[in-house]
Amino acid sequence: MPALLAAPLLCGMAPGDMSVAAFLARANAVTRLGPLAMATPEAYRLKNEVIATARRYKARIDAQRRAGRKTTSCPPESGTLTPEEWLAHLNGYPARMRGRVSIYAAFDALMKKRYPCPA
Repeated sequence: MPALLAAPLLCGMAPGDMSVAAFLARANAVTRLGPLAMATPEAYRLKNEVIATARRYKARIDAQRRAGRKTTSCPPESGTLTPEEWLAHLNGYPARMRGRVSIYAAFDALMKKRYPCPA
């Protein structure tokens, strides 16, 4: 498992640097495998990528809070995000933009929408 988490670092990519287009292409390939798709190594890699992206996001939010700075969103300490919710959000990006938006930026946008900060 640690090797999977290290893989993006070895390739020079931080968690969440993958584009929405690349993530969706990989997720769609897994989905086509049918009911057992979620047990495949690729499904685990995609899940780990989302988890690592969420951790990177949380670390940024926590650091901003500790520094007394305004955050881009105000999420609770813990929460859930289903694969269906995540994929629906990613599929909401127009096809022409998906190659230019990272999943980190998409995750941040989803958190802004789900957990806006009070005015």
